Amino acid sequence: MPGSYWKQVHATGLAVPQDRPLDDLTAELTRMLGDPDPAQRDGTAYPTLTTWIDRGVYDDLLAGLGDGMAIGLQVGIGEVGTDTVFRRSFSALVLGECIARDNHRPLLPGGKILEWGDRLAAWLLRERDLRAFVPGKGWAHAVAHGADSLAILASSPHLAQPELTVILDVIADRVLLRVDRLFTNGEPDRLAFATMNVLRRNVVPLRVLEPWVRRLAVAASTRSTYDGRDPYLLGGNAEAFLRALYLQLAMGARPPQVRSDLLLVVVDALKATNSAFLSATGE
Repeated sequence: MPGSYWKQVHATGLAVPQDRPLDDLTAELTRMLGDPDPAQRDGTAYPTLTTWIDRGVYDDLLAGLGDGMAIGLQVGIGEVGTDTVFRRSFSALVLGECIARDNHRPLLPGGKILEWGDRLAAWLLRERDLRAFVPGKGWAHAVAHGADSLAILASSPHLAQPELTVILDVIADRVLLRVDRLFTNGEPDRLAFATMNVLRRNVVPLRVLEPWVRRLAVAASTRSTYDGRDPYLLGGNAEAFLRALYLQLAMGARPPQVRSDLLLVVVDALKATNSAFLSATGE
């Protein structure tokens, strides 16, 4: 479909065109989610789909749309450095918007939301293409987009303590996975924000959160052996995540009920991982 067609759609305030079936339009937009041209993907397909979801265009079709996005999570999974990452990453964003629509206006059975959550989590932990901004092609940002969708999922009324605890474990697992380069484009902040949305539900107790933080702190203190790799690759993401979590716990809006106690736990973790910088002599 020529770019001029979608430019006209945007010029009319993203009103749904009447000259083509919605199914055809959706299929075209879904294909464009994987387009390496950021104007097609990020500037056209993504805002169009999310606007139509928010306006209720897909309310009767939400399950099918979300299932299609869940399929998109698997396109080229395991590949690194290819354009398939765009389809996976932006499918995650749109799937998050489908969940957000159900959060706002209950439309789907809880089982469907939990199924999508499982598929999001499985994809995020299997994703190996961790590029953020790709020169000439724009944002891939799979980890950040996955975190954004987990943040939305955490607000779903269909999730209770067991499912919210799983989200925390998925976040920790993603932070602790072996990487070839550290997150440098806001991924720790986005993962911390997803964590905060879990905490704001006020159902995960401190007795669960304490060992969860300790696990991250142990990793943050770890340096690799002399194997030719950057020694900070093992623990650097965990350290960045703990710092981001501290910031949002200390200063974020709508603090969770465990804020005071959890802040002490996180501060202790950061003291342990930054002891050399907190002493009077810096030794």
